[in-house]
Amino acid sequence: NLYRITTGKKGEAIALRFLKKQGYKILEKNYKTKLGEIDIIGRDGSYTSFIEVKARANKRFGLPEESVDSRKQAKLIKAALCYIKEKSIKNALLRFDVVSILNINAASPKINLIKNAFEAGPWR
Repeated sequence: NLYRITTGKKGEAIALRFLKKQGYKILEKNYKTKLGEIDIIGRDGSYTSFIEVKARANKRFGLPEESVDSRKQAKLIKAALCYIKEKSIKNALLRFDVVSILNINAASPKINLIKNAFEAGPWR
């Protein structure tokens, strides 16, 4: 629905500004594959980070990061593998981060960066 799309776009814009302030170099936005989409791909020091952005207006349905369940993680991992293959990335430090944004419609939403939010297992 339109509200979800608008919230998602607003969340990604907030996350991009926040990540840049944290020193991330943004490599890609909305990276799409047949297997899924990655909201943001960035460099944080020597890590290539695959970043999922979750935004909510309130806690009625739980914290935003709680929606990055095992099914969503599996999709992100598959999309990340496509990116790694497409860019011929070898021997890189890779990580999955989540940017959680609560009270997205407030003047100052609560932003939480969870580095290494979940593991992908061995990269092969």
